[in-house]
Amino acid sequence: MIAVNVGVILDLETLVGQMGLTCINMSLSDFYSSNPSYKTRLVLNVRDSKQDEVAAAAAALDLIKNKQVQAIIGPQGSAQADFLIHLGDKSHVPIVSFSAASPPLSSLRSPYFLRAAQIDSSQVKAISAVIQAFAWKEVVLIYVDNEFGAGIIPSLAIALEEVNTRVPYRSPISPSATDDQILQELYKLMTMQTRVFIAHVLPTLGSRLFAKAKEVGMMREGYVWILNNGITDLLSSVDSSIVASSMQGVLGIKTYIPDTPNLDNFMVRWRMKFQQENPSVHNPALNIFGYRAYDAAWALAMAVEEMGTTNFTYQMLNASTDTTDLDKIGVSQNGQKLLQELANVTFAGLTGNFRLVDGQLESTAFQIVNINGNAARGIGFWTLENGLVRDLYPFSTSIYSANIGSIIWPGDSTSVPKGWEIPTNGKRLKILVPMKHSFLQFVKVTQGHNTNTFQVTGYCIDIFQAVIEKLPYAVAYDLIPFAFIDGRNAGSTYNDMIDHVFYKNYDAVVGDTTIIANRSLYVDFTLPYTESGVAMLVPYKDNKNKNAWVFLKPLTWDLWLTTGCFFVFIALVVWILEHQINEEFGGPAAHQVGTSFWFSFSIMVFAQRERVFSNLTRFVVIVWFFVVLILTQSYTASLSSLLMLQNLQPTVADIDQLLKSGEKVGCQHRSFVHGMLKQMKFDDSRLIYYHSPEECDALLSKGSANGGIAAAFDETPYIKLVFSQYCNKYTMIPTLKTAGFGFIFPKGSPLVPDISQAILNVTEGPKMTEIENTWFPSKSNCLDSTKSISSNSLDLESFWGLFLIAGAAAVLALFIFMVMFVKKSWHEVTSSSGSLQEKIVAWGRRFYQSDLNPYTSKEARDRNTNDGGNEIAAVEALENTNFPLSLSRDFGKNNDDINNEQGTPFAEQGLSNHVDEGCPTKQ
Repeated sequence: MIAVNVGVILDLETLVGQMGLTCINMSLSDFYSSNPSYKTRLVLNVRDSKQDEVAAAAAALDLIKNKQVQAIIGPQGSAQADFLIHLGDKSHVPIVSFSAASPPLSSLRSPYFLRAAQIDSSQVKAISAVIQAFAWKEVVLIYVDNEFGAGIIPSLAIALEEVNTRVPYRSPISPSATDDQILQELYKLMTMQTRVFIAHVLPTLGSRLFAKAKEVGMMREGYVWILNNGITDLLSSVDSSIVASSMQGVLGIKTYIPDTPNLDNFMVRWRMKFQQENPSVHNPALNIFGYRAYDAAWALAMAVEEMGTTNFTYQMLNASTDTTDLDKIGVSQNGQKLLQELANVTFAGLTGNFRLVDGQLESTAFQIVNINGNAARGIGFWTLENGLVRDLYPFSTSIYSANIGSIIWPGDSTSVPKGWEIPTNGKRLKILVPMKHSFLQFVKVTQGHNTNTFQVTGYCIDIFQAVIEKLPYAVAYDLIPFAFIDGRNAGSTYNDMIDHVFYKNYDAVVGDTTIIANRSLYVDFTLPYTESGVAMLVPYKDNKNKNAWVFLKPLTWDLWLTTGCFFVFIALVVWILEHQINEEFGGPAAHQVGTSFWFSFSIMVFAQRERVFSNLTRFVVIVWFFVVLILTQSYTASLSSLLMLQNLQPTVADIDQLLKSGEKVGCQHRSFVHGMLKQMKFDDSRLIYYHSPEECDALLSKGSANGGIAAAFDETPYIKLVFSQYCNKYTMIPTLKTAGFGFIFPKGSPLVPDISQAILNVTEGPKMTEIENTWFPSKSNCLDSTKSISSNSLDLESFWGLFLIAGAAAVLALFIFMVMFVKKSWHEVTSSSGSLQEKIVAWGRRFYQSDLNPYTSKEARDRNTNDGGNEIAAVEALENTNFPLSLSRDFGKNNDDINNEQGTPFAEQGLSNHVDEGCPTKQ
């Protein structure tokens, strides 16, 4: 057997030191009992560092110089490890610590320092994931002011910054701080808005911190406390009365240790052995440091065995007589080889898979716990691969708080704290307002007579006050004009005010401040409370030369042509249906053509003098009436719109026209619009500033040729203000996109989300309209030129359905007429002997001939009218006639020829005489 000296440096007066030593002894005993054939045996040389850095250094020097140890397990604290790392590097002796987890130790870059523990910075991602899950934007860091506490802060701050969370304050507390000093620091924290605290302390200081926090009321509803694993891993060592009374609702990050049968068996054996070695300690509790001490000793024993039967010796250095003990230490001949073997060691340890990566234990999962009662209850996990999850399953990849178990917060609340509040004993918000000398409707600052007091009013101020009233809590604030005592403006641009917020001189800016990208790099804006964009205000064009042919524009040429064709078509259909039975459509050919066209076209303007008797004609005319009515109404509306548009034409259509014309344009003084116009290639010589709506109107009225401007550029709220006063002279043309006016707060201000929500409530309610009507009353006779006025010509596609209906009705009537005509004259034409051509000619003559009767003849209608009768009188007279009918030479003898298509008797030439003779005279 080869004995290999190994040093152990622990604070043996502490529970962690005693626990670690017991676990190291048990580890070596278990290792060699399970591997009896191994040829090496580790011999422990234990030293007590007595919680002192110098004592730890002296112990290490003694072990290296006098015992020539091949490795040192320890030290226990990060502060003690600093000197030991240099010593191990000098002597090539690996320093294996299971508890010194401070990140700055890695910066020493010594290959001989191995950390059989997870570095403290490995948990910062888990902490930031919890912060992100609940959308907290500010946290305060509380840490013990030593190597252990300060080491994690830079890494934690970076992790929080990555999830857009600010750290407005860091609170270092001395390890030896008195209760009064702790209270003083807590009172300072209470005056701040932030209510989320991350505590990186050890159990001794942590128990006192939470006891005092409970005492001053910082463990009530609304507060959030998050612990790192410095306390949660050692929670069993904290006084249970403190946990039960002062730590309820606290969240914590805890190193996750899988529960296995081997672990349970080890805990039982450890408790028995620990009680034997430390009978004065009652109810000992094993924690993560004990497990890691066990695994560290096991790994070291494996590495030494893998080295084989090497001669474990030191090479002594030649030193002069006046050198110190530090110069006389030797160099281990096997240090480099032992490092390589330790880097290759892999086994299933008590805490999971043991493997050193870059000189430290490979990071595993963290458990998220919630302290309730006397213990910490697991509510979720965090892993590097899956982030924040409820269970350790590969498919659980959500990072949202809904994927964590239920949480009981401080004050026994189940509602997620918003993470901040306005402290009742805190300072009032100092809010800057611009000192304006124009467009005072937005912000107006009035200085008191013979006093230094200011009164601030205006549209923006009223909206801000309405928004503050919508908040679910009270906010105390003071509106401070951005001006000197004598009333002069304290800055040349609005950016000067924004700088004061950026440098934390003031808490906010309230006014007509535009949300633009460059400003958002330095401050946070709320949601906009006004319309967005930059608009151009231009005069209406004086249209002295009217278009003489504007009456043709309402309809397109194809619609005009189709309408004309249908008028001709309807005239032809009416003539076909009426010329046989209606004297109005008889006579010479020219008269028939004129009457037909007159009848069709006059429908547009008045009722016709000519009457129609055929039901088919009436059907066609009624449908055509409907089509013409729709056409005329549409034409009238379109023409009215065209005439109005002709009177509302702006003098300038777009920016390109202004750039080409070389005319001058205006913008408000000290506005960012000036820079935008410069970017659009407007020269300074073409820019004229105005300071009020009245001055803007005067410049536009003059025009560019007379020393004025052709157009005014400004943000939409300003343009609307000018337009509301001079609406009949100008029109608004949207030009560029901007985000509108917003309130300004420092980056990460917790007020921004709540105020943005309140802005939505105000702008969507009647209060916004009330404020706008108060400051921007509009004239009742104004045309709403903010809406786009356009009038496109009506085309055939909009009316083809109407023409289809009218055409179908006319064709149907013609078809019915022709069927009845052919049926009526079929026998007469086909019974005659003649050629086909003669029969067709006979049909044509028959179609062209009149077919009048007493109902349709003009004389009968005139007589009935003179006697006070109507059309029915003619029929009654015919029915009382007692003479035989004598058919004229123009009619056939078939009974079917007696009636026409209206069902009335045909009248021959001179029928009226027969009626007169055969009818008795009425008395």
